[in-house]
Amino acid sequence: MATRGSRSEKVKRIFQQFDLNSDGGLNREEMAALVVAVNPRVKFSEEQINAILDEVFRTYGEFIDGDKGLTYEGLLRTYDDGAGDVDRDFDALELELNSDDNNNNNKGISEAAEASSSIADEGVMEAQKKQRTAAWAVSPNHGIVFDDTWKIVDDLEILIKRLKAKQAKDGKLKGDNVDTFSDAGWSRELGPSSEISDKRIIWEESGHDYTSFVKELAALRTRADGARSREEAFDGHMAIGRVLYEHQLFKEALFSFKRACELQPVDVRPHFRTGNCLYVLGRYREAKEEFLLALEAAEAGGNQWTYLLPQIYVNLGIALEGEGMVLSACEYYREAAILCPTHYRALKLLGSALFGVGEYRAAVKALEEAIYLKPDYADAHCDLASALHAMGEDEKAIEVFQKAIDLKPGHVDALYNLGGLYMDLGRYQRASEMYTRVLTLWPNHWRAQLNMAVSLLGAGESEEAKKTLKQALKMTNRVELHDAIYHLKQLQKKKVKRNGTTNGESPFVTVELSKFKILGEKTTQRQELRNALQIRAFQRITRLTRCDVELLKKEMSENDVPVSYSGGGVPEKSIRKPNLEEILRKWLNFLKPEIFQGAVKGINERILSVLDESGSGRVDLGMFFAVLAPLCSGSPEKRKRVAFDALYWRPVNEGGFQIKRVDAVGYIKLLRAIYLPSQGISEILEVHGETDSSIVSFNEFQVMFDDRDWGFGILSTLVKLEAGDRNRHGSRVCSVCRYPIIGSRFKEMKSSFNLCSQCYGEGKVPSSSRQLEEYKFKEYGSESDAMKDKCLCFPVHSSEE
Repeated sequence: MATRGSRSEKVKRIFQQFDLNSDGGLNREEMAALVVAVNPRVKFSEEQINAILDEVFRTYGEFIDGDKGLTYEGLLRTYDDGAGDVDRDFDALELELNSDDNNNNNKGISEAAEASSSIADEGVMEAQKKQRTAAWAVSPNHGIVFDDTWKIVDDLEILIKRLKAKQAKDGKLKGDNVDTFSDAGWSRELGPSSEISDKRIIWEESGHDYTSFVKELAALRTRADGARSREEAFDGHMAIGRVLYEHQLFKEALFSFKRACELQPVDVRPHFRTGNCLYVLGRYREAKEEFLLALEAAEAGGNQWTYLLPQIYVNLGIALEGEGMVLSACEYYREAAILCPTHYRALKLLGSALFGVGEYRAAVKALEEAIYLKPDYADAHCDLASALHAMGEDEKAIEVFQKAIDLKPGHVDALYNLGGLYMDLGRYQRASEMYTRVLTLWPNHWRAQLNMAVSLLGAGESEEAKKTLKQALKMTNRVELHDAIYHLKQLQKKKVKRNGTTNGESPFVTVELSKFKILGEKTTQRQELRNALQIRAFQRITRLTRCDVELLKKEMSENDVPVSYSGGGVPEKSIRKPNLEEILRKWLNFLKPEIFQGAVKGINERILSVLDESGSGRVDLGMFFAVLAPLCSGSPEKRKRVAFDALYWRPVNEGGFQIKRVDAVGYIKLLRAIYLPSQGISEILEVHGETDSSIVSFNEFQVMFDDRDWGFGILSTLVKLEAGDRNRHGSRVCSVCRYPIIGSRFKEMKSSFNLCSQCYGEGKVPSSSRQLEEYKFKEYGSESDAMKDKCLCFPVHSSEE
């Protein structure tokens, strides 16, 4: 307990605070002000105040000094008799002792008595409980159960209020307005979902004030642990956690909820709230595990927690998205929407996730349903517009984007995405206006700065574009920005050199495929390079070149997938898409969640959509491995070997080291349909119905695979791109796009202009060069190759000449 000296000093400061006329007594008016002030969360009626004052003035009549009222000694006696708690009231009033007394009173609330928080009668306090705390505390399903828990909550509120006041005074408390960002639909409550506060509080945790707060909080936790029963201790820790979470003290709340999990491991609530804290703290994997525990407890608890299942599913999905596992998240959002068809957040999240994996039509359907349930849902409008734009419905997308902005004028995502749509349509002035608004709301948004530079360039404002690019470069020192600035300089040089004659004139012309001729065996054919560049772009999106092909072989040897039967009765080792996503996450564990999400989107759009043509949600795992193998890292021979192994790992070929010819043919045609879009899907259809039962060895398979006309011989060109796509050619720029040449350089031997791989593949030649009947190109992988070629071209004159 605090010493008598410190108690009397505190009572004296309280007395002086309310003795407004300094007459040495507290009259009824001053006493009423004291009662209200030390109970800030209780709304007293006039009758209640009068009843309290009558009781005080009657009980302590000997300390009443006429009209002056209750004396200092009388107030001290009320505290001595337990009618109030000196430490609590002193802290609630945010008073301070004189410096001489500070050393005698450093324990604060950690040793406070269990008495009432004020002079008010306990009966009155009980009647006011519903007005003292947040709505969750009085909920019959998950609120406060025991009376002593209310006292702990009151103490904690005072501690937090004091900490907030001190940090605000010192300028340490920061607020981050997150109103401009899309709402993830986060469900904090066990019950109807509610939005997280638009004002994010950032506490300063390194100072003395916070350290003292944590010590006093530990004392409150000790009080909770010392409760008369396990149930009461659980109630105390849950309440402490809830109050801390509401004040965004997430690390401290996490500690309390974990303690509650220890006290009642099979209760849904502490696991759910632990998951919430972990998610907010960015610990997504741990959050997922806690939500799974909550889900297990809810399903085991019968009908008791049925109404909570949608919220658990929603938050579990959000935690999975935090890891980049969007296909898996879709499954849980669907479950939530099925259980609660009016759960507009679940539908919005499902639509957003489907959009994230490239399933645009399904996304539009879910998002439209969410908007039907909640017409003012700005985030759903934003994602719906993005899905419509992806489907090519641009005018409708513009309307929906504008609706999102009307609902929430500071919606950064809507403004940014609308700017991108305007750029795609060539409406550069409107695009730059959108990016300007984004930068007003988010000044360090370097992507908006970069896109604004591009839109200004498209609008013909080169000087402004150059300035904007330099600003973007200050925000992030990325190599592509250096290239973009260099590109602008090249364009300006070209304009000066041609005296402005390029105005209105296209910088290139596209010539027929037949006019492109090659010199030397190492020069790649134009069409083949174009196809290989498209595959290479897919590799970059999916990061498959950073995935060793041996990982596929290891997965096949370790993964015991049960055999199932397709609609046609064919045995296969099939797997659900979310499970397939888990395998990909294991292989690509080095990717950030948002990068991994992009990789899954690319694989889903290009590969899984073909392998799961029936829409069952299941994929033949062996065929998936075989299709993936040519794009992973490793020598061409290893890639082909793993593809072959994946084919005989399938049940239709298992039992030997050879595969059926019909399966080999079907696989290669599938490869061409997926990676060579010009081939289309028709080749796959030709395989259906074939009954060739002959078998092929690995050597025969390689011959089929390497065939340039009917196989996948493009792999050799792809491997060459992988090896050289970082090579730069000094200061040489492409004569068409004016960007620095990276990768192979294609030199036209008659006109001596240079093309980058992209422009060569697209058949572009500079309009400034003389038009030829045919163009002869030679490919140089590096400048050293070009120098060697130049040396060999010098004629050697004999002495006879």
